[in-house]
Amino acid sequence: MDSTSPSSASWSNFARIVTTRRSWALALAVLLLSLGFMIGVGENDSAGSAQSSVPPDAESARVTELLAQFPGADTAPVLVVVTRGDGAALTATDLDAAQQTVNRVNDAAKATGSAPMIPAPDGEATLGPVQIDASLSGLALNDLVSDLRSSAADGLPDGLRVQVTGGPAFGADIANSFAGANFLLLAITALVVAVLLIVTYRSPILWLVPLFAIGIGDRVATSVGTALADLTGLSFDGSTSGITSVLVFGAGANYALLLISRYREELRNEPNHRTALARAVRHAGPAILASNVTVVLALLTLLLAILPSTRSLGALSAAGLVVAAVFVLLVLPPLLAVCGPKLFWPFIPGPDDKDTTTAGVWFSVASAVSRNPLRTASITVIALLACAAALFGTGIGLSQTEQFRVTAESVEGFDTLAEHFPSGLADPATVLARTDSAVAVESTLDADTGVESFIRVADSTTGLTRWSVVTDTAPASEEAFTAVQNLRKAFATIPDAQALVGGSDARALDTSNAAARDRLVVVPAILAVVLIVLVVLLRALVAPLMLIATTVLSALAALGIGSWVSLHVFGFPALDDNTPLYSFLFLVAIGVDYTIFLVTRAREETPLHGTRAAIVRAVGATGGVITSAGIVLAAVFCVLGVLPLITLTQLGIIVGLGILLDTFVVRTLVIPALFTLIGPRVWWPNRIDSSSSTTAPPSEKGTHSEAYL
Repeated sequence: MDSTSPSSASWSNFARIVTTRRSWALALAVLLLSLGFMIGVGENDSAGSAQSSVPPDAESARVTELLAQFPGADTAPVLVVVTRGDGAALTATDLDAAQQTVNRVNDAAKATGSAPMIPAPDGEATLGPVQIDASLSGLALNDLVSDLRSSAADGLPDGLRVQVTGGPAFGADIANSFAGANFLLLAITALVVAVLLIVTYRSPILWLVPLFAIGIGDRVATSVGTALADLTGLSFDGSTSGITSVLVFGAGANYALLLISRYREELRNEPNHRTALARAVRHAGPAILASNVTVVLALLTLLLAILPSTRSLGALSAAGLVVAAVFVLLVLPPLLAVCGPKLFWPFIPGPDDKDTTTAGVWFSVASAVSRNPLRTASITVIALLACAAALFGTGIGLSQTEQFRVTAESVEGFDTLAEHFPSGLADPATVLARTDSAVAVESTLDADTGVESFIRVADSTTGLTRWSVVTDTAPASEEAFTAVQNLRKAFATIPDAQALVGGSDARALDTSNAAARDRLVVVPAILAVVLIVLVVLLRALVAPLMLIATTVLSALAALGIGSWVSLHVFGFPALDDNTPLYSFLFLVAIGVDYTIFLVTRAREETPLHGTRAAIVRAVGATGGVITSAGIVLAAVFCVLGVLPLITLTQLGIIVGLGILLDTFVVRTLVIPALFTLIGPRVWWPNRIDSSSSTTAPPSEKGTHSEAYL
């Protein structure tokens, strides 16, 4: 960038503001405003709740909404399942004890009336439904279900086993799994970042400054997310909160590493530490801002999705990353200015330090790549394509019982139901239709070979009738989805019936369909946004297209490797519906993040040294910081594994592996090789490389590039 340009002058002025002797007042003002904001917003009450995963206009969601018109809509059943520990058939005494157990649970729930027990056909289990308040959620629901389970176990005879399952129990177990999980996630994330910062800078004190700024930024980001959720109605649930914290810590650490690395580099040539810091801010600031804008815009493309959980993640994570950039650019420089270069003790930078742009491990690697660019590019691209091929045959979609990575009584109880009762009885479908079409609806149900049985439950005052339908398929199976689709097609032929099919299987099917639609819409939008940002930033066309292609290939390779590890090493049954989209988003956005760090430095070096030498110098200068940032971010994403949902564990595996692949292969080998092969044409239509004809090989150009190639 031209040092006389308006943008350069603006960054110079900004750099002076955040590094002067009075800049501490700016940092203090930001911290005090943030503290006041956090106190005013308060805690996020929905952080322990489950994801909202069904589009509001989906058929299953409309069924849930219409159920409010029926009697008993303000209650929801938990299912008390009683079996013998030895697997034998229940005796008359056992059945009497089971009824007493359900009565105790009914009393603890303060429910009016008690439904009769339902014995299993094989005589080895019995269940009783208990109605509880349907409005409960989060920790309040968890507390009630915990009380019900205690009441069920209290006085249970030896040899019997009782499990409390059903929809509310699933919600309670999710809330219980997230209880304290976000604090644990924050603590482990902070520890990982601290350890890696200590290893990177070999200083016992330097890590405290960036970690303080990032940690406060994360807490502010949580409050911003809570306020945004209140204003927009988006759900800031446990998963969203965890992913947002990981992104804020990871991106904040990346930005801090880039700034501090440039600060250390400038201290080698400038004895005045404030001047060196101002130069670092002026040079690193645009890359940090461009990187942040790219990731934020990529996250905002999730607003094009129709899944509520996906939309929420896009808006709230984007807001969190804006906060991360604000704290790194407004709070971190004043703190560094106040502390001075002694923060780097015992390795304080000075003029005797070697220049990494012309020496060092990463410079040597880049030089070796530039000597054999075609061979390097060919081998690495083929290897990435082979990794991406692992995606073929990967299943997508987890059932409700497959969501948990940890043991949950609701899941175990559901499995017990499925073992002893007819397949669909454990989780029947719900059918709603106009009452005046009831005869036609029941005729359709009778004719459907996939329907085991059905019962007319109730009529509403608005002219609707509700049926509970048991199919002959296992819950959440492909056969169950087919049964739902067949019912919907059959009901569509009944004139004016307005029949709708809901229930857990219908919700899972609607979620899967919506996720597939979101991938088709959001993935191209992500790529378009990133391409536009790169074109504007680099003022070129060839380089952005090449960088997008390598980033996409890297993301697909990471998805291939990560899915293989998820399925064959960790034994997860399939990828969750959200995992491919979330992983692709983060891998592309973060990949471009590091690309911006590398290529903006190459563009800065090109006018003086030529394109081919510039990319070698850029790798030498940024290789260390990109590697450190990549390891930090990969480790931070892996910390998602402490949270209880398989979705988050899979996301951590895929993104963590992908970041390492991107850091050590794409940025270090593929991009330098392609830049060397393409040469000055990479900046087309710009001509910032004025060394000579773009067709001449490096050895014939007589430029500075000879020294490095």
